[in-house]
This record gives sequence, C-alpha cells and structure tokens, in this order.
Amino acid sequence: MPDNDIDAIKRDLHDSFDRMIDNLQAARDAIDTPELSPAPATERNLAEGYRYVLGFLLGSIERALSDPLYPRFRRAIQPTNRSTIDNSDAVYLGAEIDGNYSYTIRGKGLDSRHWRGEASAAGLRAPQYVIFELASGYAGDSGGLQEMIPGTRINTSTLDCHDLQVNNDGSFEILIAPEKPEGFTGNFMLSRKESHGKEYVGRHLTCRELFHDWANEDILDLEILRNGCEYEPKQPIDSAGAVALMDKVGELTKNQVHFWNAFYTVTLETYGKVTGMPSIGHPDRQFMPINDMNPPNALGLATGGGQSTNIYSGGVYQLDQDEALVLECELNEMPNFMGFHLSNLWGESLDFESYQSNLNMHMMDQDADGTYRWVVAHRDPGMSNWVDTTGLDHGYLTMRWSYSTPPPKEDWPTLKVRKVAFDSIGDALQDGIRQVSTAERAENILMRHRHVQRRYRQY
Repeated sequence: MPDNDIDAIKRDLHDSFDRMIDNLQAARDAIDTPELSPAPATERNLAEGYRYVLGFLLGSIERALSDPLYPRFRRAIQPTNRSTIDNSDAVYLGAEIDGNYSYTIRGKGLDSRHWRGEASAAGLRAPQYVIFELASGYAGDSGGLQEMIPGTRINTSTLDCHDLQVNNDGSFEILIAPEKPEGFTGNFMLSRKESHGKEYVGRHLTCRELFHDWANEDILDLEILRNGCEYEPKQPIDSAGAVALMDKVGELTKNQVHFWNAFYTVTLETYGKVTGMPSIGHPDRQFMPINDMNPPNALGLATGGGQSTNIYSGGVYQLDQDEALVLECELNEMPNFMGFHLSNLWGESLDFESYQSNLNMHMMDQDADGTYRWVVAHRDPGMSNWVDTTGLDHGYLTMRWSYSTPPPKEDWPTLKVRKVAFDSIGDALQDGIRQVSTAERAENILMRHRHVQRRYRQY
C-alpha cells in the first residue's frame, strides 16, 4: 500500500490490534466461564489460570514472529509457559518451517555414547534421549476437538537419537527435504508425505530432549537454516505483515486455551462423564480415573498427540492432607526414558525447580524386587521416591515411557496405584525403604535449581 494511503494503513493496523485484544479477552474468558470448560474455581486454580493464559500469549507471540523461510529453534515450552501436561524432564524446542523447501539442522552434543548402548565417561553428557519430529499441524491451533479426527495432521518424519549418525566430536547434520536425494546416506527427514489419500507438508519441527541425570546431562547446541537462505535476504515487515502477525497472536492464544480446556474436560473426562459427548474410554468410567491411572496407551487421540515413541498413562489425584498415593511400576522391557510427574488442572507441570514434583527412573531408588515405587503426598514422609504435590490437592498424574522400538503390547509396563493414609505409607512399601534427611532434600533442590537454569538458559 503506497505511503499516500497512510490513514488507511493506520486504520488497518488499529483494527487488527483491536481484534487481537478481543481474542485475548476470549482466551481470558476460558478461565472462569463454565461453558468453556475451565478448571474448578479455587483461589489457586484461578491465579494459575491467568498465568496459564499469559503463557499461551507468550508462546503465540514467538510463533507469530517466526518466519518459516528463516527459522530458528525456540523453546516451545519452558517454565514461563508450561502447558499440555508437559514433561518435567524435557526441553521442548520448536521451529516453524515450510516443508516444500529443504533445510539443514546442525547440532553438537556432549558425550552421547549411551545413545548407542555404550557406557559414557564421567562428567557432563548429552541428554538421555532426543527425538526430532516434523508434523503437518500443531495440536490445539484450530480451537476445537474436531482436529483430533485421524488424518487431520500427521508426522511426515521422525528421527531419534538411536538412529542419529553422530561424528566423533559429537556433531551431526540432518537434511530435511520433500524428497530424499539419490544416493544420500546421511541423517534425513522427509518433509512431504502421502497419507490418508492426500499429501501433507511438514510445518512444525519439534525437538524433545529428555533428561534422566539432571546433574550431569546438558542440552544440545542446535541451528537450522533453509538451504539457500544466504542468497535471499529477508524482507522488512510491511503493514500487511503486521496485521497478519497480530491476527495470529490473538487467534493462536484463544484457540489454544479453548482447545485444551475442552480436551481436559471432554476428551480426558477429568471431572467425570460429559453428557452427550462420545467417550474414548470405558462407557461407565471416566477416562482419567480419580486416585488411579488408566492402562498404558500409545500415541493417539487419548494423548492429544505427543511424542511418537512414548507410551503414556494418566490419571487424576485428589487427596486430603492425611492421604497419599503409592504407585508401583514393573518393567518387562527397559525403556529409553521413564518419568513420572504431577500437573495442575490447566496442564501446567508443577514447579519442578523448587519442589520434587517429578521423579524419573534415574532419580529413584529401585526396590529389591525390581519394582519402581513412587509416593505422592502433600508433605515429606521422610523416605525416598516422594513426589511433592506442592500443596495442590487436585491435579494430574502422568507417566511416560519412551521406546525407540516399541515392545509388543504384552511387554508394556504395568502400573498399580493405591490410596493410603499418610501414616500408613511405610506399611504400603517394602521393608528397608531408604530414609531421607532434610539435608539430602535440600541438596536435591539445589541440584534442581542449577539444572533448570542450565536447561533453559537463554544465552
């Protein structure tokens, strides 16, 4: 639009800003409007609900500002915008691309011999498990549960650390392209794929880095560049681009909040069966049981998407001050990663820096019979494997097992959950459970502070 139409430009930009604010208001309404399926109204839920909406606003701004032709990895989920029942042990990195073009990821990590089943040296090393996934769509963007119909979006390609070719110095490259070049033998991810009778184009690249040993594992160095971008300078933003930017910020924020509210209430049946809605679980029981967890299930409608190599189990805890849960997991086949954590009813993982609100298999004591046992309680029982609710009496329980090659279903992990009186926790555990001192708890929290700063550093 020529500069002599500056008044029209001003009006377009002003109107777009107003539309953005209207959509942000619609996102805010989902905190306390019953028709929009919010979490129950308590002081803490309401306060966390406002933080939750601001977190989606932060993520939406970063996504809207991105350019698929000039991508860069950003932190898709971090402590300032936790959501979607995120994994407390994970770094979520995202980059928007256009799968009609080709890109090169260049990365470097510390000692990664454990990815190949070898022993690592002492000291810092690469994350326990890493996976790159390229999807044709982003969960929640439509704002409605209709996007969960099979074929609405797919992964055009995945590549995990067990298949990743890594050089002796820890460096690697990954080519992303619509077609694999003839004779190419390096790391490759396909960005266009036929499925469900149509062609899908990869738009959203995700890298998940999962950590077991928080004291000794560190993030990867990563960059992504469109091949040829050095010959095509990025154009300055114009008024049409600014309008599109503001429209996207508002729409993404509103749609994400509305989608996940509906997902938790309707699909997961967090608060009980929803009249007149189809169920993905047992017709007589809510999918997310209270003070229990559903049977392990693979990626699909029940998980709302997620990591393609994960097996999930979930439930809801609702505990009085003098109650606790004891979880027992038996592994028939060792996973690449296993982690358990708590979330609030907005799907924000609980504070895992100041509290021991998650425990993965490296952090735990394994019992003599080979079983992993967790204790969920509001206060410290003075023993190992305690998971702290941070005082929240009603929230999500989530377990993840990652398998590079999924085992047959009969070899999937098994899980049992029991509610017990707080004073009877010891009776529900095996003899010889290790006692934990106040000093050890404090040292563990210090380790968490240091790891979280290192995991999410911005420099």
